[in-house]
Amino acid sequence: MDELTQHRVAAPGLTATQLYALLQLRSEVFVVEQACSYLDPDGRDLEAGTIHLWLAAADGTVAAYVRVLHEPGGGRRIGRVVTAPSRRGRGLAGRLIDDVLAWAEAPVVLDAQSHLVTVYQRHGFVADGAEFVEDGIPHTPMRFDARS
Repeated sequence: MDELTQHRVAAPGLTATQLYALLQLRSEVFVVEQACSYLDPDGRDLEAGTIHLWLAAADGTVAAYVRVLHEPGGGRRIGRVVTAPSRRGRGLAGRLIDDVLAWAEAPVVLDAQSHLVTVYQRHGFVADGAEFVEDGIPHTPMRFDARS
């Protein structure tokens, strides 16, 4: 496996080339692979408080990605967690989640695809609400509070 470089960029510092690569992976997985017809660019990618984290190969190909938003009541929201199909099973998204949990103010919340709840539980998240369906996929709200 080639060397991957981790990036953490606040929305105002994101280049058009970087944003394109991130949106391309998100579309490949969320829209095409998961067959969800929805508008992925939701207007939040370029908000001042949004942080983009990703692992990329030397050629710029994105291997894994996580978007982190400010929550209105405080804390952060993790979303758009994605790993390139050819890079799955290596814990790449988990590395990014761990990085977020190391610096983000608590609480950190996310809506996990329900089949991935145990993955997020390994990072310290707990279910925090009833399961719901979004874009035809069951999701479970989850929450992480600061480690004591």
